[in-house]
Amino acid sequence: MAAVLPPPKPKWFEFMALASMTGFARATGQLDGLAWAWEVKSVNGRALDLRFRLPPGFDALEAAARQALGAKLKRGSVTCALQISETQSRVSYRLNEALLDQVNGIIGRVAEKIETAAPRLDGILGLRGVIEVVEPEVDEAAREAREAALTQGLKAAVERLAENRAAEGKHLEAILTGLLDDMAALAAEARRVAAARPDAWRTRLEEQVAAVLDKAPAVSEERLTQELALIIARGDIREELDRLAAHLAAARAAIAKEDPGGTGRRLDFLAQELNREANTLCSKSGDAELTRIGLDLKLAIDRFREQAANVE
Repeated sequence: MAAVLPPPKPKWFEFMALASMTGFARATGQLDGLAWAWEVKSVNGRALDLRFRLPPGFDALEAAARQALGAKLKRGSVTCALQISETQSRVSYRLNEALLDQVNGIIGRVAEKIETAAPRLDGILGLRGVIEVVEPEVDEAAREAREAALTQGLKAAVERLAENRAAEGKHLEAILTGLLDDMAALAAEARRVAAARPDAWRTRLEEQVAAVLDKAPAVSEERLTQELALIIARGDIREELDRLAAHLAAARAAIAKEDPGGTGRRLDFLAQELNREANTLCSKSGDAELTRIGLDLKLAIDRFREQAANVE
């Protein structure tokens, strides 16, 4: 009996853009007294790293395994193992009569020289080579049939692994989208807080300017205007928030786009860019509320990066 084919793909699998790099699958089968089990496991990896554990005599299957895995997966560290067992003994034994005749001749010559008891039958049969193990001969047709069945089982395991990784990708998509929503909400809150601060900034700056004028009345209005403009420019976070919004939109587009092997790298890059904007926002905040929002944003970005590291 050949390996059992995987069940039909669920409907969501047909349009799933995101896939995880972690997964496990197993496929079993048997043919002509030979049973096997394929086990394929994958974890995170920067590229597609394939490792094989095949029993002696089955190394020729590695090429088919590489092709099957390469066709379905683009990234991840993958271990592919094959276990072989016999459902019925295919080994037979035969008597090496020529060797047995030699042994009998030696026993006779020894008996002529030494008076001793005759050797037991089990002792004679226990001599190496008297009883030979005969491995069954596999003709070319049988070998090809066995390799075809094993290859079919391998493809079933790889198909299941790809489906499991896609199913995990569905959960990752929900988590990543939720984190993007959290970051968008924090960015909107930062924009509202920043927009509500001009009056407070103006009052504070007027007090600082008055203090400066008391100590240095010779300071010109032009110079004060220049300094005021610099202070406002240093505290302006609109560009950071605009870039943050653009990165969030790019991350959503990357999640929605079907790009096997490229989505994870793109999300990792965008996480770095998001973190850079959050750092700048914190450094320019000058406000406890904005600093708190910036720190919350950095925490959400860290969680996003951790989850994005699992994406193919």
